[in-house]
Amino acid sequence: MDSSIQEILQAAIHTKQNVLNNKVLLSEIEKVINVIVRAFQNDKKVLFCGNGGSAADAQHLAAELSGRFYKDREPLDAEALHVNTSYLTAVANDYSYNEVYSRIVKAKGREGDVLIGLSTSGNSQNIIEALKVAQERGMHTIGFTGETGGKMKEYCEYLINVPSMDTPRIQECHITIGHIICELVEKQLF
Repeated sequence: MDSSIQEILQAAIHTKQNVLNNKVLLSEIEKVINVIVRAFQNDKKVLFCGNGGSAADAQHLAAELSGRFYKDREPLDAEALHVNTSYLTAVANDYSYNEVYSRIVKAKGREGDVLIGLSTSGNSQNIIEALKVAQERGMHTIGFTGETGGKMKEYCEYLINVPSMDTPRIQECHITIGHIICELVEKQLF
């Protein structure tokens, strides 16, 4: 077997093991689960935003909540903010790509809603701008980032900062943590 395959798998395991051993991070994940459960119990919604692979993860996690995870149950109000390409390209063209998420958070976000921003670096300006607007609106702000949290950490009520600087390993942990959140939110609500 190619040793490169084994090295990559070992790196993925190592990063997840670091998450598993990080009591502060595990506590933060538990807090995020509780915030999302309370939001749904109060008829609020969860909005997601990200770029590139993080946008794909945002859309994936929104679908797990709005569709189903394990249980055949009522849908939950969750949406990835990039799925309307006409809106996204119009705002990027007419204003700036930095405003694509903040403008839609202004339109959709309400006090008590949740915004989850995903950025491996934590420095995506359009995510930061969305988090700022969410704070202004009294929304709960959650960041999924890499080790440092980047500039996003200033604007996140809750920060899930995966202990890695390696983008693929961070993204793998984001989806794993996202699945944990979806599973436990569903379990508590249903």
